[in-house]
Amino acid sequence: MLQNFLFSDKEDAIDDHDSLIRGGIVDSTGIHELILFLEQNYQISVTPEEMTPATFDSIHSVDAFVTRKLLA
Repeated sequence: MLQNFLFSDKEDAIDDHDSLIRGGIVDSTGIHELILFLEQNYQISVTPEEMTPATFDSIHSVDAFVTRKLLA
């Protein structure tokens, strides 16, 4: 899913725990697009309080966030 938002096509360009934000792997526009994608495709709502770098900083943190939202 995140391949659409990355600047690299390499399969090993990023690990699950690597930062998407630091180093500009995904820029602010990409994060916004990612949030819209998650809301539309998973029918979840991301509140302003949840829009923190920690929530969207790694593949692992995005996965954990979506999992929590779907279980709620």
